[in-house]
Amino acid sequence: MYTLHSTPRQDGYSMPAEWAPHSQTWMIWPERPDNWREQAAPAQTAFAEVAKAIAGFEPVTVCASAQQYAAAAAVLDHPGIRVIELSSNDAWVRDTGPSFVVNGQGGLRGVDWTFNAWGGDNGGLYADWALDDQVADKILALERCPRYRTEGFVLEGGSFHVDGEGTLLTTEECLLNANRNPHLQREEIELLLADHLGVSKVIWLPSGLYNDETDGHVDNFCCFVRPGEVLLAWTDDESNPNYDRCQAAARVLETERDAQGRELLVHRIPIPGPLFATQQECAGVAVVPGSQPRDPAIQLAGSYVNFLIVNDGVVAPAFDDPQDEVALEILQRLFPERRVVTVPGREILLGGGNIHCITQQQPISG
Repeated sequence: MYTLHSTPRQDGYSMPAEWAPHSQTWMIWPERPDNWREQAAPAQTAFAEVAKAIAGFEPVTVCASAQQYAAAAAVLDHPGIRVIELSSNDAWVRDTGPSFVVNGQGGLRGVDWTFNAWGGDNGGLYADWALDDQVADKILALERCPRYRTEGFVLEGGSFHVDGEGTLLTTEECLLNANRNPHLQREEIELLLADHLGVSKVIWLPSGLYNDETDGHVDNFCCFVRPGEVLLAWTDDESNPNYDRCQAAARVLETERDAQGRELLVHRIPIPGPLFATQQECAGVAVVPGSQPRDPAIQLAGSYVNFLIVNDGVVAPAFDDPQDEVALEILQRLFPERRVVTVPGREILLGGGNIHCITQQQPISG
């Protein structure tokens, strides 16, 4: 698609909040055997449940490889879902897909961030990500959306949240990591975020969840639920490795102001578990040099914050955990105007993320 050589801010574009109306949600069909166990069959079942749950609220487009297209189309036979052929290295469209921006006058464009598989040669999760780095460009071409490309500036969509009113939430653990943009200082990164997302205030949390293999993506830890209000993953258990991380984040959030000068109201939602993969689950993942190993001794970064806000609804993960019911009650209280639907999140978690990580909303042109 046509690549612009300006920035969204120069052109009057900015990224709307996730609760702004969507035209559709994008997903990618999983198949990578060195990330998804048993040739991705359990993960495909889980992704199908997520797609069908979202399709109850808004259209869904699922991208599948040529090898998987027919099988995906058969499983996703639903009036609200279209399946298209589009190649990728894995299924994390939140991080590889475009961040859509609007101008309030009917315009829709997309930001195509440089992608390096969460670290490149310094801790990246797989060795070849060339196809993933093309995903955003291909999606924008399909939608006939003009494209902004941040060549040389690495960023993933799961590493930030915006409130649509000028505020961005992120973590130092990810954006200041030496395996992303070691040539840039914090102030330079803030300027690039402002230029490409239309924000004027960046709130930096020190870190994300413990053992989050994305280097602490904020979308697994803390998110906006409406302007001036955030939801933070939380534990009161001082023995939990997330305890200090939660405390540090709360200290920042309780002292910061957003772009409009508001104090933030901080809601809390419990962290499930602790959760671990079983030996059998790990044994089902192919061992490939250069890919992230799976180990039953490593605590999983499970989180109820990793949900997607959709038109009139919220689609959230459940983990067959005692905290599932508590989390559902909190989400229903925070989104009284939306219907909250839960789907099993364990298989997605085993692959390294959850519902927000495997989806990318496309706002209505506006």
